[in-house]
Amino acid sequence: MSPRDASLRVSEVFHSIQGESTRVGLPTTFIRLTGCPLRCVWCDTEYAFTGGESMTIADIMAKVETLGCTTVCVTGGEPLAQKACLPLLTALCDAGYSVSLETSGALDIAEVDQRVSCIVDLKAPDSGETDRNLWSNLDHLTHSDELKLVLASEADYEWAKSVVVARHLVERCPVLFSPVPDRLEPARLAEWILRDQLPVRMQLQLHKVIWPGERGR
Repeated sequence: MSPRDASLRVSEVFHSIQGESTRVGLPTTFIRLTGCPLRCVWCDTEYAFTGGESMTIADIMAKVETLGCTTVCVTGGEPLAQKACLPLLTALCDAGYSVSLETSGALDIAEVDQRVSCIVDLKAPDSGETDRNLWSNLDHLTHSDELKLVLASEADYEWAKSVVVARHLVERCPVLFSPVPDRLEPARLAEWILRDQLPVRMQLQLHKVIWPGERGR
């Protein structure tokens, strides 16, 4: 069977503005895969845990082509929970797309195509999933990858700061801190970063500013 015949469970494929990462603001085609083994307490995509439709890689590629955007983000759920995610990523790269992967950091990224920019989400304590962090993933990061830490409290921030400093993460790749909406005021997070002169990038979810409450954006 050709890799393009492999099937994945897909929640949605849509064209929007990238709301996070250093690619923020770029028109992007999103491929949201169904399923996730984690249950972060602040998750904003619970609808992607189940459902979706079965699509072959060839089907997905055809859909992406119709949207006409050269920047593609594969997200979830947790996309790496589906084995066929890896050949999908390679197919997208082979087709000339600029590809990023948004992953929880709980699953191994070692086999991800090196042309893909991995956006790895380290789970802070208030997520309820810190024990799921696969720390060996840090060894596979390059300067084209990114680390994202979503923070819900000052305790989360102090944990994130200690990890960033102790593991010299800003020397590996860009590091981004995000506040959990309605849990941590963005201004407070900004003040802590400035106070500690922490060389990280703060980000908000731009798509939620533009289209508050809308799915598929």
